[in-house]
Amino acid sequence: MKEKTGEAYIQELIKEGEHQQQDFKFEISDVCKIAKSLSAFANTDGGRLLIGVKDNGKIAGVRSEEEQYMIQAAAEIYCVPSVTYNMTTYIVEGKQVLLATILQSERRPVCAKSEDGKLLAYIRIADENILATPVHLRYWQQSESLCGELTVYTEKEQHLLNLLNEHRMLTLNKCCKLSKLPRPITIKLLARFIRYGIVEAVYKEQQFYFTQRSS
Repeated sequence: MKEKTGEAYIQELIKEGEHQQQDFKFEISDVCKIAKSLSAFANTDGGRLLIGVKDNGKIAGVRSEEEQYMIQAAAEIYCVPSVTYNMTTYIVEGKQVLLATILQSERRPVCAKSEDGKLLAYIRIADENILATPVHLRYWQQSESLCGELTVYTEKEQHLLNLLNEHRMLTLNKCCKLSKLPRPITIKLLARFIRYGIVEAVYKEQQFYFTQRSS
């Protein structure tokens, strides 16, 4: 069997297209946007950035070493906590392609600094970076605790589960409105349900819905 070259490896990755664990970047001109991508990968399943590749998979090439420094800045300064990554340069079709591999973070959420200085957490869904909901943030917070498993439902928990069963899919706002529970309590309960595999968050029509997992 013929040994694969670095160029062949990159070409195989490009054939996969953009997906949950892979994104193409023609160039890096905005460190905040790159931090957003790094946050999404680190908060989900990790992933790869191919820099110097157009959205259609055509090789454009990396223009300068400045792009490597911008990735470093995005990972170490613009992401809180910082993101673990590695970078490798390949020559493909006579042009430089930079491969940045981002690992899933053990400390979530990883937030990205926006242009106005806000810290926002993202998750990766298909080929999009989506702003995490307050439920995701609470879920990550709960996941760091060492609390025991949920075994008995309180009246509030059973009420919310009954609503989800009745309506199949509800947004966070609808959950709050129908349950008449305070928003912080609703967020806490939904996060707990997700943590124990009772409920899942589904991204549909550009918003998150919460639904009971099928048994």
